[in-house]
Amino acid sequence: MKSAVETLNPTRVRLTVEVPFEELKDSLDAAYKKINQQVTVKGFRKGKIPARVIDQRFGRGAVLEEAVNDALPKFYTEAVNEAELNPLGQPEVDITELKDGETLNFTAEVDVRPTVEIPDYSGIEVEVDAVEVTDEDVEKSVEQLRERFASTSPVERAAEDGDVVTIDLEAKVDGEVLEDGIANGVSYTIGSGELLDGIDDAVKGLEAGGEATFTSELKGGSAAGKEAEVTVKVTQVAKRELPELDDDFAQLASEFDTLDELKADSRKRLANMKQYDQATQAQERVLDKLLELVEVPVPEKLLEDEINTRKHNLEHHQLGQMGLTLDKYLEIQGKTAEEFDTETREAAIKGIKTQFVLDELVKQEKLNVSQEELTEHLMRRAASSGMSPDQFAQAVVEQGQVPLLVGEVARGKALAAVVEKATVKDTNGEIVDLEDEEDEETEATEAAATESADAEKADDEAEEKTEG
Repeated sequence: MKSAVETLNPTRVRLTVEVPFEELKDSLDAAYKKINQQVTVKGFRKGKIPARVIDQRFGRGAVLEEAVNDALPKFYTEAVNEAELNPLGQPEVDITELKDGETLNFTAEVDVRPTVEIPDYSGIEVEVDAVEVTDEDVEKSVEQLRERFASTSPVERAAEDGDVVTIDLEAKVDGEVLEDGIANGVSYTIGSGELLDGIDDAVKGLEAGGEATFTSELKGGSAAGKEAEVTVKVTQVAKRELPELDDDFAQLASEFDTLDELKADSRKRLANMKQYDQATQAQERVLDKLLELVEVPVPEKLLEDEINTRKHNLEHHQLGQMGLTLDKYLEIQGKTAEEFDTETREAAIKGIKTQFVLDELVKQEKLNVSQEELTEHLMRRAASSGMSPDQFAQAVVEQGQVPLLVGEVARGKALAAVVEKATVKDTNGEIVDLEDEEDEETEATEAAATESADAEKADDEAEEKTEG
């Protein structure tokens, strides 16, 4: 077999392959064997039909077609390996010549990983938010905890903002009560915004036994997105009562004996959260600076697949779970379809560039992933997915995604290596030492590297189809 490579652009090549006919022998034998199992010819036992009879009865062309279909993936893979290419997705194959007994010639156009040159990145400088916890932050945190321990007591008066009402609901669309449009004994805090638009105005001013009707767009259920006529009946009005902010509250709501100790702990927790946010911000801004330094051509087909993947995941998974359509989501976000498409394209381009650049850094820095690092990353991914580590690990193995997770960890280490050489200052002009925030940095760098996982998964799936 002979092969040659022609570079069409920085991300696409054309392979020209010439195969001597004798190298098709194994595929021809396999073709005759396969056809033998599929057809019957009077006078011959199944599977024992001579090749010449198959040629006469079914045509040599059918055998050649079967043999070529069987052989092409193997010869394509050999040509790719010989040229040391990194293909992305499936090739476009064109058989240019097939002469029985002489030769098979074909071309294959395919996207390839571009060559990425990583420049000196030691001079990167970024600014991040300072870690500052104010007294107001602490008071707000304690107040939120206080809200969780609020109690309620029934009152005989009209409902007001902040009251907890028990209500029965009935929703009609086009005058018909929906099968899933009745709910009784629902507890609702007025002003929380947790139910239907318009319900606050409807129930305020009603006493127990009071009833009101309003129109609202349903957020979920069989008629999600439709305008409904909703009847709400108040069966009880209860006043929320917050506990006193004192040592007794601290003992009730925490493991601390005094309110001062509870506030000190809240301050510490808030500082830790802001340190994590600061580390995440540092990774993102260093990554943005790194991408500005590197010229990375993006294959159009890979970009198209990545955009489609992102749109599909948003529309059919994230929004589907929330009972929202894409149009409704865009309305809530105040975006046009064109703005959404532009943002999705920009995010997809960044994800692909991130993967290419960090993968090159992994290779350049000779970074390896240990079993311990992979296990820690798997535990974090399991926690974010809501699955147990065992369930998540089993799903990863069954779906063949172990290499994908290894790639995420390796890219996280590559980004961490860049951040380590960068100068990070906060808004007060102070140097930020991220080594003091090692756990936060690890999680943040891996999260940034994981951003490009969809592109890699689409890439891997396409390669599997090609090899198959």
